[in-house]
Formats: sequence, C-alpha cells, structure tokens
Amino acid sequence: MSGWWDYLEERTRREIDADVLRDRRLPAVKTAWEALRPLGVGLYDAERVVHARYEALGDRVRRTPADPLDLPSLAARAADAPGRVAAVEAVWDGDTVHDWFVVLVAVLDSPEGESHLATVHHRRDAPPPGVTAAAAGRALADRLGVPFHFPSPDVPDDLAPRWRSAEGPPP
Repeated sequence: MSGWWDYLEERTRREIDADVLRDRRLPAVKTAWEALRPLGVGLYDAERVVHARYEALGDRVRRTPADPLDLPSLAARAADAPGRVAAVEAVWDGDTVHDWFVVLVAVLDSPEGESHLATVHHRRDAPPPGVTAAAAGRALADRLGVPFHFPSPDVPDDLAPRWRSAEGPPP
C-alpha cells in the first residue's frame, strides 16, 4: 500500500474509504489529493493511494455496473432521446482514472445535439472497448436505420472528426 495513507487523518481515511466502498473513485482521489497536497504529494500519488484502498477493500466495494450494451437497452435509450436520431456515433474519451474509453451517443436532429447512450470501459476478460463499442453501435444503427460513425475504432483519438462537423456529415 502507498506509504502516504499513514499521513492522512483518521477522518480523511474514513471519507476516502466511504467513497471507495461506493465506487466513487474521483471524489476519493480528490479527498486524498487535497489532504496530501500540503505535503507536496501530486495527483498521481493520490490516485495510487485510492487504488491501494480499492485493493485493500476488495470485494466489499459496491462496483458501479457497466452500462448495458444489449440491443434492447440501447434502443430504449435512443427512443428516450429528446429528438430524432440521425446517427449513432462512437467517440473516444479518457481520463486519468479509467484510461481510454468509448462513449456511444445518438446524434440528434430537431433539436440538434446528442444524447448519451453508453460508456464502454476496458474490462478484464472482454474485447477492447473500441471493438465492443463498434459492435454495439453498429447493431443499434442498423436497427434504427441510421448511419454508424466511429472515426478511429482501433486507436484512441479524442480529436478524430465527428459525424457532424463543419463540413457536414460524412457520405
């Protein structure tokens, strides 16, 4: 375990553990970082403290279930979107906690915008998130009779061109 844990006050330790037990990683990291920052500890080490708590608490952590990727669930989410679905799009995103992941969105017309469908994280014993998101997104787009767009399925790229760009949707 990270040696920084010993520098935390008991109240702060309880707060971090409470967040970890509820699978609230970002608030736990924020609490650890704010408490340790006066000691010169950076964000990376605060993340390591929280990661160590996840390992220490193990099966007691109430993990947040993954977004459902089955076709009926995705179709229901698309049907709940606040507009007509013009396309289904997969977009890479990432952060320091989850690394790279893919977000599936319904691209909307009238009103123009997008609606979140699912987030696909890397999971042990599962294909990479790009493969999983592409399969689920393509199936949903086929069911809805709209285009599917994933500009960079094999390589994480959060700057890849979106379906609806200044030039208009791809052909």
